[in-house]
Amino acid sequence: MNFFGENLRILAVVAFAAFALFGGPSAVADEDAPRHANIQTSEGNIVVALDAEAAPLTVENFMQYAKSGHYDRTIFHRIVRGFLIQGGGYSQFFNERPTRDPVPYEGDNNLKNVRGTIAMARMDHKDSAQAQWYINLRDNEKLDHQVTDLGPIYGYTVFGHVVEGMDVVDRIGAVATGGGGPFDAEVPTEPIIILRIDPIEWDDVETPGE
Repeated sequence: MNFFGENLRILAVVAFAAFALFGGPSAVADEDAPRHANIQTSEGNIVVALDAEAAPLTVENFMQYAKSGHYDRTIFHRIVRGFLIQGGGYSQFFNERPTRDPVPYEGDNNLKNVRGTIAMARMDHKDSAQAQWYINLRDNEKLDHQVTDLGPIYGYTVFGHVVEGMDVVDRIGAVATGGGGPFDAEVPTEPIIILRIDPIEWDDVETPGE
């Protein structure tokens, strides 16, 4: 392992332990915990399968926000046609929801930003993801973690993928934008509401036609 890789491994272990120690999501995945979530939107439901093995801290962080009601009646505030849809941070009046401490970066987990995956949004710092997330409308390789001769290029942590409702995702991704607010050109002209997000057992989801 090269110098950068070894130091990244050490830093990841330290961050992982510290996050668990100081009140963040547990570093140990609960085998009995639901591994799916139902994202209820004003355009229909989106069911995502969550990979708690590859991104344990990120999945637990997302589930905690969901169970606390943080996502209730937030909006998709960023729609970039043919790229991604993003939400989980603002009410339809652009009031930003309060957040907890950021979750450590898990973008080097070998999960890729391919079409239909859900990943964490963040600021410039790799460890700055909090509550906002996005769903990829296409394969977005430039959002992936990369390792180069000069060291890592940090991407965005993928922690699951859509298993039902990709038609809803595509419909949201095709709405007209330019609706004002702090993200003007990327804001839907008519609000797309995230009504709530619930952890679910996959068997609880009805299969169309049944």
